[in-house]
Amino acid sequence: MFDPVLLKSFVALADTLSFTEAARTLTLSQPTISQHVRKLEAAAGRTLVVRDTRAVYLTDNGEAMLGFARAILAEEDQAVKYFTGSAMRGRLRFGSADDLALNELPGILRNFRQLYPQINLELTVSQSGALVRRLQAGQLDLIFVKQGTGIEGGRLVRRDRMVWMGHKSTTLESGAPVPLIVYQAPSLGRAYAMRALEASGRTWRITCNVKEVNGALAAVRAGIGIAVFPQSLIPTDLAQLPATFELPELGDVDFVLLDNPLAAREPIDALSTAILSRPALL
Repeated sequence: MFDPVLLKSFVALADTLSFTEAARTLTLSQPTISQHVRKLEAAAGRTLVVRDTRAVYLTDNGEAMLGFARAILAEEDQAVKYFTGSAMRGRLRFGSADDLALNELPGILRNFRQLYPQINLELTVSQSGALVRRLQAGQLDLIFVKQGTGIEGGRLVRRDRMVWMGHKSTTLESGAPVPLIVYQAPSLGRAYAMRALEASGRTWRITCNVKEVNGALAAVRAGIGIAVFPQSLIPTDLAQLPATFELPELGDVDFVLLDNPLAAREPIDALSTAILSRPALL
């Protein structure tokens, strides 16, 4: 019903609130922008824009149309990307640290598979250290992992804080050994925990060894102990332990993409771009 060409002119006008600037943005003439807006208003049967001698305003109907216009144009863009990207072929062996795969990454991968249906995406979920070793052995093409800050190599997606995570009912007696839930060694979170506790002179006892993130979360939920976790990835039913627990600071951690220089670049770059474009969601 609504011509995308008209919608693009309307969105440009809404973004700039100037027919002149909208025309410059789209490399069109000002009369063309005005004509497109009039045609869109006729199609909608509503007044969308009010213009006086000093300014341009969107009406209530114009504000509503702006939301629909952005959604329609976004869907059109997705369709163009789908059929443009469908020619990309090949295999992409992708690995992700298990905790990094908890939130938005599945959605990113789902969209990637829709955009590039002829790429055979093979997913491996494991600990960061194991994924790095498999990448170095040529068994993976691209990995999304955690590593300590200051380590060179890879593309930084986002920096986060490592924090102490526990159940919301967790208590810890002052001076008592810290009950730790940790991955089996070698493990980045395990190293963060023990380094910080040793530096602060705190004692600890390992109450649970796990092999993957769901085991760690289950143990924390059961109140078996506390764990080290990226702050932004803590599930809503668990909590970062407050300063009153007098636990040492753990420091920052980087979420990075590392790739195999011998692998085909096009699929690697496509998925890397998809992840790098949404760092706040990860």
